[in-house]
Amino acid sequence: MTQTAPILLWFRRDLRLSDHPALSAAAESGRPVIPVVLRDPLVDDLGAAPRFRLGLGLEQFAASLAEAGSRLTLRSGPALETLRALVRETGAGAVWWTRAYDPESVARDTEVKAALKADGLDARSFGGHLMFEPWTVETKDGGFYKVYTPFWRAVRGRAVEAPRPAPGRLPAPEDWPGSERLADWRLGAAMDRGAEIVARHAQVGERAAQGRLGHFMAHVVGGYGESRDRLAEDGTSCLSENLSLGEISPHQCWHAGLRAMEEGKAGAETFLQELVWREFAYHLMHHTPRLTSANWRPEWDAFPWSEDAGAAKVRAWQQGRTGIEMVDAGMREMYVTGRMHNRARMIVASYLTKHLMTHWKIGLKWFEDHLIDWDPASNALGWQWSAGSGPDATPYFRVFNPVTQAKRFDPDAAYRRRWIAEGQRTPPEPARAYFEAIPRRWGLAPGDAYPAPVVAPAEGRKIALEAYENRDF
Repeated sequence: MTQTAPILLWFRRDLRLSDHPALSAAAESGRPVIPVVLRDPLVDDLGAAPRFRLGLGLEQFAASLAEAGSRLTLRSGPALETLRALVRETGAGAVWWTRAYDPESVARDTEVKAALKADGLDARSFGGHLMFEPWTVETKDGGFYKVYTPFWRAVRGRAVEAPRPAPGRLPAPEDWPGSERLADWRLGAAMDRGAEIVARHAQVGERAAQGRLGHFMAHVVGGYGESRDRLAEDGTSCLSENLSLGEISPHQCWHAGLRAMEEGKAGAETFLQELVWREFAYHLMHHTPRLTSANWRPEWDAFPWSEDAGAAKVRAWQQGRTGIEMVDAGMREMYVTGRMHNRARMIVASYLTKHLMTHWKIGLKWFEDHLIDWDPASNALGWQWSAGSGPDATPYFRVFNPVTQAKRFDPDAAYRRRWIAEGQRTPPEPARAYFEAIPRRWGLAPGDAYPAPVVAPAEGRKIALEAYENRDF
């Protein structure tokens, strides 16, 4: 029976048809393939923006499957019992999926795999979300890398498997199982009125991701080494949104970068290094799962960060009303687009953890709720890097000066004017959109006076350095 029984293909953060190892293997088997997405507790626990973006991605992915002669089956409930119910309904002999690496997914998938195998099913996980499985990259001593540069040197010469083409028509079962309606899942409900604003800026699905990659390689990558830090320019790939849900694979991005290098495009190697930084984040999360929830360096447990998420200064940071234009512009970009320029992310993270002396976990959770490109490993590593508590971190005594950063990376204030309406006679549309996207209960309007700094750069630097000097570890 197992040679002809359907395969349940459980999709999670792998919403694409091309370069999909599990999908390719299922299609090549000749057996009926039943694509499945589960709204399990891990989906319900996603922040508002990631859950909203997942809904957009699933809508597009369902359309892509339909073009391939297939369909998406949606079910709600705990993963194991829901998959077992589908096996009973369909007579499936296998459940396959693409590996995930965050601690919660690993715990779930380990339980599911063991139980399904005990049921006599072919329960199998595949790669595809990463280029290098974390356990395959080791130091000379057999350990794992804790610093990025040696990690980059260890993998930059490795062969990365060539991307697979999308299969043609997917073999369909004689009878499809019943499916819930995506609209009934209401994945965007927590976004409230911000959903309409953010949706204008999302580029959803596999085709959009491939188009984004093609545009970047044709028009941007040559100057990427410098343009990626210039806040007002279209100088980055913006592929984090699509990589986060697997609408494009890192393999596809890597090989496009290699071709650009061969063509002599100067910024291509820097782009490859950024892809490997993502791999490094997953490498660390696999080997030290505490990266996502606790100080990676345990000695930082003794540091006197404030953990008062309701403090007035934290609220000002969350609302983009700190009175520091560079910080506020970054936060407002996030509310309007669901993303934030990477340079701005470093600046706003430094300001929260150093000028405001607030625990990085508060910032991590806020980003987790508001970024459509949220990624568990990259978000955690980024925050711990900025705070100084993580692996390969910025030196704890380095305090980003947001005013100096603005002069260097936004010298004509174009980025700040784009996102901050207060003080402008005719604010641009993105700056006005911030007031349409934020919760009404904040009670903010474009005509409000711009606030005085909650903590001025010089004062915040002094506070941070005094705390660092007095630390006893």
